[in-house]
Amino acid sequence: MNNALVWFRRDLRDFDHAALYQALKSSQAVYCVFIFDTEILDRLTSKADRRVEFIWECVRELKAALQAKGGDLIVMHGSARKLVPELALQLNIHGVFANRDYEPEAIERDADVAVQLAKIGIKFHDFKDQAIFEKNEVLSLSGKPYSVFTPYKNAHLKKLDDFYLKPYQVDSHMHNLAKIAPSELISLEAMGFARTNLKALRLPTGMSGGKMLFEDFENRMHRYKEARDFPAVKGVSYLSAHLRFGTVSIRHLARQARDRANTGSQAWLNELVWRDFYFQMLYHNPQIATGKAYKPAFENLPFPNNPALFNAWCEGKTGYPLVDAAMRQLNQTGFMHNRLRMITASFLVKDLLVDWRWGERYFAEHLIDYDLSANNGGWQWAASTGCDAQPWFRIFNPITQSERFDPQGQFIRKYVPELVSCDDKEIHAPWQIPRLRQQSIKIVIGEDYPAPIVNHATQRALALDLYKNCSTY
Repeated sequence: MNNALVWFRRDLRDFDHAALYQALKSSQAVYCVFIFDTEILDRLTSKADRRVEFIWECVRELKAALQAKGGDLIVMHGSARKLVPELALQLNIHGVFANRDYEPEAIERDADVAVQLAKIGIKFHDFKDQAIFEKNEVLSLSGKPYSVFTPYKNAHLKKLDDFYLKPYQVDSHMHNLAKIAPSELISLEAMGFARTNLKALRLPTGMSGGKMLFEDFENRMHRYKEARDFPAVKGVSYLSAHLRFGTVSIRHLARQARDRANTGSQAWLNELVWRDFYFQMLYHNPQIATGKAYKPAFENLPFPNNPALFNAWCEGKTGYPLVDAAMRQLNQTGFMHNRLRMITASFLVKDLLVDWRWGERYFAEHLIDYDLSANNGGWQWAASTGCDAQPWFRIFNPITQSERFDPQGQFIRKYVPELVSCDDKEIHAPWQIPRLRQQSIKIVIGEDYPAPIVNHATQRALALDLYKNCSTY
């Protein structure tokens, strides 16, 4: 075909990119567009949103990279379902190319755009890019989607070979980028958004940021299995936001993990497989995107939903130091360590007896790396309402979790500085410190730091009763 348009979404890179490769390979002039979609942006509760700034920085770098290769990235602000057909018509496009998304709203949007394009004689082409395996590529022997992770993982890894991890050689076709006059990038402020503390967080953005983080992680990957659960240790990859917005290639990451073939790399590859698993769960169970429990028996658990308890959790003022440190990390940085996501979610649902959907929504509003499938999967896992979830009768003890995963209290001290004077044993349950000792170290519980807002043993018993009455086990 003569002219093609590549519509970038959550794939903000110019290498190993399925849609870009297919467009460049089959077309004489390839235009590129990214749209700050007002159908998404208008729903955001805050106009100082780290995600929007992160995306803007990634788009800025991608635009400069395409300009350096003779093309450009057209950046627009408005309704994508309206602007894509308009731009395609204006540029005399013969085909629009995009990488698939698996969220129900995105699927509906793309179907709508495809219909509009068809009416004006333009074909919509979509490709697999953000997943290793998608849709029906990994099914059980009976031809059904897996609902338990381990057999899914085994089937996934058995199928994984060089073909599925082969990179798309985009650079060899870059000469087919359309030659257009460089355009200015719309500012955050012009879209109604304000700068956040993103730069102060030193989270590198764009393709260069993803590359930098992965190169750092490559040297630590062999220690991933033993280091990943400790938030005070540099054990994880910190690539979650880059995976979410596609500044890195999932094929490259999975290939590197597979080829190292050590316990650390295999543990990390398992995490990438979990990502595909949750994509598949969302694709085959779109109802979970509307707040439905995967397990119908737990759809209407009678949570008391005390707003004061929920607000204390949100603010990191529960009186349980590791929970509070984790929530403050989220509020201050837009990131939370994966082990802490499990601990805080369990605490909200099974200690505070607040509906998991409240927590899911709060994470969705605050996480830079927010991804519907993984966020929903994680929350339903913790709440025991999801596929392959934590059994409802298993409830994390926030004190023992703290003692096990932050034994010296390093992470707690960073985000709960009120407790900096506690010793390594006291810091996990400071309300147990004798009164005279509290006064001597200037940490009076109930004044300088909250007393526990609930008693774990009491709440655990209540949670077990709540679930038992609904359980079909």
